[in-house]
Amino acid sequence: MILFRLLPWEYGVRNLFRRPGRSVLTLGALTLVVLLVFVVVGFVRGLETSLAVSGDPRVVLVHSLGASETVEYSSIPMGHAAEVWSTSWVQRRYDTTYASPELYLGTRMQTEADDQPTLGLARGVKPAALLVRRQVQIVEGRWPEAGEVLVGRLAAVKLGRSDDALAIGKTIQFENRTWKVSGKFAAQGSAFESEIWCPLEDLQQAMKRQDISVLALTLAPGATAADLDEFCKERVNLEVEATAETAYYASLQKHYGPVRWLAWLMVFLIAGAGVFAGLNTMYGAVVGRVRELATLQTLGFLRRAIALSLVQEGTLLAAAASLTAALLALLFINGLAIRFTMGAFVLRIDSVALAVGCGTGLILGMVGALPPALRAMRLPVVDGLKAV
Repeated sequence: MILFRLLPWEYGVRNLFRRPGRSVLTLGALTLVVLLVFVVVGFVRGLETSLAVSGDPRVVLVHSLGASETVEYSSIPMGHAAEVWSTSWVQRRYDTTYASPELYLGTRMQTEADDQPTLGLARGVKPAALLVRRQVQIVEGRWPEAGEVLVGRLAAVKLGRSDDALAIGKTIQFENRTWKVSGKFAAQGSAFESEIWCPLEDLQQAMKRQDISVLALTLAPGATAADLDEFCKERVNLEVEATAETAYYASLQKHYGPVRWLAWLMVFLIAGAGVFAGLNTMYGAVVGRVRELATLQTLGFLRRAIALSLVQEGTLLAAAASLTAALLALLFINGLAIRFTMGAFVLRIDSVALAVGCGTGLILGMVGALPPALRAMRLPVVDGLKAV
């Protein structure tokens, strides 16, 4: 309970408008700091969300032993794959097996407008892939036929090109062949959106390979990934194992753990820089008001009350800056696609990002205002009244 008389709330608010130039500069500096925090947190949240929504708890990936994090280096003979998808562990409906043999690789790709190729992600699939990859939906065009490809919503971003470069009807070259774009698909923000899909047989012919990288299966009711893994190791091939798709992307989350920690460290450093910027600004504001603060003490206001009023001013500015930065982040940062090693994903300004960004802004306002307020209160009243 506060046992001393506080300055009126309106006093701190009016002070912000008595010095509009200084207030606007402080507001702009705090807005920029909080906006940078939103960018970094949006990056972390976008990466985590992309990996989280990519895994399907009903899907199991069969791949080479030890390739649980690098399926592009996996190799499974088609004979072994057929033996796996014929088991009772795999879901079937109307004589249709929910099994997707896939050939996945990173390769050099070149669009019509490119002078130099760029690294992209290709996945050879069959139509059954749409049964297993339930999050994938064709949003434009149609399923690819021989010599055609289906491009993900973020495939152009992964290649560093505009969406027009991979529009329907355009061509793209990779693996010494020219492919025509037949359609575009979305996958609810998952990692598949960075890929380019083409018929499995065509990609095998282009690469002169008869094997596949991974076999994606939908489990039958009651089946588990452990059951399928045991079958693969005991009856199929000791060099083949099965991993739940959720576990696969969880391992990728762990793999990119240092990147996320580095991003959070950047948030801390940006916030620290913002605190020092706020300190400099608030010190300048307090130094120019020494006589005013001394006069308030002669009127009977305690130093604690005056210090709280200064903190109130800093907090109000920080709150306004946080709201402004949040609005800018939602308008211009949220949904912005960026390239990354795993492909591409979009920055996400969700509830967590808003809480972290706005919370950081408020902390900057309060912490930045405290030291100069306390320093000003240490000055004797007589010296303060003589200050120029």
